[in-house]
Amino acid sequence: MSDAKDEIRKIVQAYYAQPQESMAKVSDKTQKLSIGVPREIAPDENRVGLRPEAVKILVNRGVNVVVETGAGDRAKYTDHQYSDAGAQIVYSAKEVYEGSEIILKILPPTLEELKDVPPRKTLISALQIVTLEREYIKIMKEKRLTGVAFELMQDRYGSLPLVRGMSEIAGSTSLLIAAELLSSTNNGKGIILGGVTGVPPSNVVILGGGTVAEFAARTASGLGANVKIFDNSHYKLRRLKYNLNNPHLYTSIIDAETLSDALKEADIVIGAMRPENGRTPCLVTEEMVSQMPDNSVIIDVSIDHGGCIETSEPTTLRKPTFVKYGVIHYCVPNIASRVAHTASTAISNIFTPLLSRIAAAGGISEYIFSDNRFSRGVYCFEGEVTNEAIGRKFDFRYKNLALLIAARSGSNL
Repeated sequence: MSDAKDEIRKIVQAYYAQPQESMAKVSDKTQKLSIGVPREIAPDENRVGLRPEAVKILVNRGVNVVVETGAGDRAKYTDHQYSDAGAQIVYSAKEVYEGSEIILKILPPTLEELKDVPPRKTLISALQIVTLEREYIKIMKEKRLTGVAFELMQDRYGSLPLVRGMSEIAGSTSLLIAAELLSSTNNGKGIILGGVTGVPPSNVVILGGGTVAEFAARTASGLGANVKIFDNSHYKLRRLKYNLNNPHLYTSIIDAETLSDALKEADIVIGAMRPENGRTPCLVTEEMVSQMPDNSVIIDVSIDHGGCIETSEPTTLRKPTFVKYGVIHYCVPNIASRVAHTASTAISNIFTPLLSRIAAAGGISEYIFSDNRFSRGVYCFEGEVTNEAIGRKFDFRYKNLALLIAARSGSNL
């Protein structure tokens, strides 16, 4: 018996003396990602990038989320809600920047804020190339920061999800604002949007055929107004008729005479033209505005990119209107911020799955390499300018991101 045991012992020892296969280590990349949400300091910016429910989802997936105290106050989300969702609450933006790999903001940081961002961080925010300063990009280059403009990011279908989401809100909200400005309490014309029995409805002119125009037209038509839409694309005009299920919707290619005639009878004008090369084309001249009815209303949603109406000037939520040629102008750049809770929910719903994918990929750099739709929003990669328009505007050397990705991939072979 003893000899048999010795023989078994020798066999077992010989087996374990050989190199054995072991379980591959499971990647723990997700837990390495941390996301920071600072409080917006601009007085007219009430939105926040992540709502507490989104924070809970990300934390449950191993992501660390750092939120500055008060970040969600203006969108009606409390610190307590974020804390309960698993976020780490800190008491300054600097702590957010230092404790996060990815900084998620709505508006781009000011120059002073950017100076507090440590090197080699990633910033996801709006870019706003029209108001962008050269010093901003210079600091990003010096700190080797990566910048992603969420208004340039595309989804798998090639659309701009953040732009569309905020455009839907802006389109619907712009008509509600206009309806209120028409009221007698605001020194408007004293009419309602849709009219009543025996009284003709109001006339709404919409410039543009994109998402803002679609949702503005949907709201105006639903309230019973007469709607005229002008755009230079037959395809967009045809698509609007189909989407709104209104074959009798008045649509027209833009020409000065037809547009001028429509404006002379307009109670409301919605400027919703999309930018071309960073700026929206100016379609309505000062002379056209001067011929509009007294106390009519202009809502220039395009003011974010310079405006499509010559008399438009940027206003604020604190002082949103001014009167010129007897016409009430509303030119607040971020209309969606008026309904901050809804807008923040829409933004958060877009960012939550995106950030989850970034975490699963092992970080922002890896995800940029793997998703060319997302990478279209990258304007600066580790200090290298990757957006041609920015490079030309500020005379910075521009590097094609696709070539940087190819070089990185080649070096890993």
